[in-house]
Amino acid sequence: MIQWVYERASVLFEHLVVATDDQRILEKVKEFGGKAIITSPDHRSGTDRCAEAYALYCKESGQTFSHVVNIQGDEPLIQTEQLQSLMDCFLFPGTEIATLIRPMLPTDLPGNPNTVKVVVDHSFKALYFSRAPIPYDRNPSSQPEDGSHLYYAHIGLYAFRSEVLEEVVKLAPSMLELSESLEQLRWLENGKSIQTAVTHLTSIGVDTPEDLERILREGHSLST
Repeated sequence: MIQWVYERASVLFEHLVVATDDQRILEKVKEFGGKAIITSPDHRSGTDRCAEAYALYCKESGQTFSHVVNIQGDEPLIQTEQLQSLMDCFLFPGTEIATLIRPMLPTDLPGNPNTVKVVVDHSFKALYFSRAPIPYDRNPSSQPEDGSHLYYAHIGLYAFRSEVLEEVVKLAPSMLELSESLEQLRWLENGKSIQTAVTHLTSIGVDTPEDLERILREGHSLST
């Protein structure tokens, strides 16, 4: 699965590295010709691991970069177009962090806590993320008629200005973050701007064996 993600991302990004605390994963990445870096096993989040990997890679390569993209290794259906949409968020002035969202489908269950919901403003900046179904639909008959959607699901893919990444990992866990177990709430609570981009392409995170079975059952292609 990591190889599928790596090969798709390599179409767009020249500098690509797998951050892992497992020597077995490092060896597997080397086997298919990828680059991997061993990071601490004690990180609280993927963003913390990403920040360490970025620092290690900068030291190793002797280079620095303006932006850092954190791609989850459990998103095998990620598409190059989605990664480009993520980076295009930085065309908006003031964007510090970017992420992707998608309209929720009739087959999605808003009450499923594993599907993170997000509310955005008119410019698609994130207002709040939750495992609960937000917004509360008190008037089901008043669905948007302009092509917008009431419910958006979050795709766990982030891009940061490099200095912002270094800053957010130094922030203490926040009350909302601890309540929802969503680290992006810590960034919002500390005034960070999260620009979202809407994708209509399928993306299913593989959190359980059932998720992988769903991908295969629905006939999604896992080739590059």
